[in-house]
Amino acid sequence: MLVCSVALAGCVGVPVEELLASTAIVAELQRENGALVEAARFSAGRAGEAPPGGWDPFIVSPFSTRTEYRLVESDLSVVLEANAAGSASGFYRRIRIDPTRYPVLEWRWRVLQPLASADPRVPSRADSAARLVISFHGDVTRLDFVERTTLRLYKALSGEVLPYAMLMYIWSSGAPVGTIAPNNYTDKIQMIVVDSGSDRIGEWHEFRRNVLEDYRLAFGEEPWDIVAVGVMTDADKTRQKARAQYGDITFRPAQ
Repeated sequence: MLVCSVALAGCVGVPVEELLASTAIVAELQRENGALVEAARFSAGRAGEAPPGGWDPFIVSPFSTRTEYRLVESDLSVVLEANAAGSASGFYRRIRIDPTRYPVLEWRWRVLQPLASADPRVPSRADSAARLVISFHGDVTRLDFVERTTLRLYKALSGEVLPYAMLMYIWSSGAPVGTIAPNNYTDKIQMIVVDSGSDRIGEWHEFRRNVLEDYRLAFGEEPWDIVAVGVMTDADKTRQKARAQYGDITFRPAQ
């Protein structure tokens, strides 16, 4: 507790804009352009090498070990495989996308080793064998005191900075598809269950979502630019093992 208090005190005077990862990304990157946006082209990579496009690990908690991410050969193409053993960390790419121009998100994943009791509604079981994470910029004036404090504390403890908001599409063993649940620490992270249960473990599942509509539903406001796309397989709360594979991730205009 003393360490947290001292660390937080060192971040109190930092402007909230500097505590948002999305601020710097919007300042540095141009919006993507073209008929579609290929946010992740794992299939264009080679097994054992770094994914194309510039991907980096993201620390979820300084107290958790990291999940392992690597490109592997699958039955269809090269994919990104995640292995978690009581661990939690993300893997993401900085990219700037206008969600009003490219609202349709398509991807696929398959869960190879599920978690027995994962449920985003229960803080002690809020792990997931598969997550797709979409990060957004936003209006910092809309952040209340609690949300600003959360940003400062996260920066103090992890050395990382969060975006304005994150929308997570997740697999769950305990919550039904369609469930929307906030993160235990901040309402600026909302989780939507798109895949549930263990009936088709090991099979590829394809998804198509409208991120514009999902953001409005989850946060009750209009989204600003998307600033990062990532994946996360985590098992730090349940202390289990999980394994999943992720295919390419694409944004398209509405049809």
